[in-house]
Amino acid sequence: MTLPRQIPAGARVVVRITDGIDPVDHRMKFRDYVGHVVSWDGYTLEMVRDAAANGSRPAQNVTIHQEQIATLKPVPERRNTPPRP
Repeated sequence: MTLPRQIPAGARVVVRITDGIDPVDHRMKFRDYVGHVVSWDGYTLEMVRDAAANGSRPAQNVTIHQEQIATLKPVPERRNTPPRP
């Protein structure tokens, strides 16, 4: 995949990274990160991963190197819906 030269800080993106080959089924595994870009220098993506919608995972800072990135694309902001009773 051709990566962009610039990504504006604050942009919300989804990044799919390669997570290695599974030793059981010998297939490539991937992991997705959704969050807001802090910085991108063409080699390293710094982002704040969004907290899980159900509250099971807090927001976290993530560093992703360009050789790990399989896909990267912008996504819209999450809707602000009130929590269920």
